[in-house]
Amino acid sequence: MLQDLRTALSELAGEGRSYLGRMAGEQTLLSVQKAFSQVLGVVAGSVSVGLNVLLQYVSHFLQAAGIQGGFPISKVTPEGLIFVAQWVLVALIGYWLISFVFRLVASTLKRALWLLKLGVALVCFGFILSDHSVGTDTMVIRLAVLVCVCVLLGVGTGRGSNPADQTAHLEEQVKVLERRLREMERWRRTEE
Repeated sequence: MLQDLRTALSELAGEGRSYLGRMAGEQTLLSVQKAFSQVLGVVAGSVSVGLNVLLQYVSHFLQAAGIQGGFPISKVTPEGLIFVAQWVLVALIGYWLISFVFRLVASTLKRALWLLKLGVALVCFGFILSDHSVGTDTMVIRLAVLVCVCVLLGVGTGRGSNPADQTAHLEEQVKVLERRLREMERWRRTEE
């Protein structure tokens, strides 16, 4: 399975590279790749030197404090730093993709359940109205119970009814009312 994943990723990377080569030109792509490699090498070299100095200082502080034993990493290399950065980037992209898929599935399930509740409510409404053997009072009571159940299950709430949208709508209404109140106060002052 891991080999299939590697093969799929390498094919995808190859297709992306060939597409970019057709769009920007093969020479431009090679120049950008070379410049990026050089910049990455310089940055990784500088960071590795800084980490090595930091490791030496921490090691000296630990020895001065009486703690013997060093770090398992004796020297940080630019190649090792690039390797770790690549895997961290792969992990972040993987996490982002997995969270995106979970959000998509959750949203789809939420909408499907809402449609299911709406369908059941409509079928119940149809059954209540089609039952001609009962009186009007019984039909009204059944409809009232159906409306209460629909309210409790949230069947009437649509897509734009999340709390953030409702709060924003209420805030907008309060602002409009405050503006009208200020206008009325100004109008009353001008009449006095």
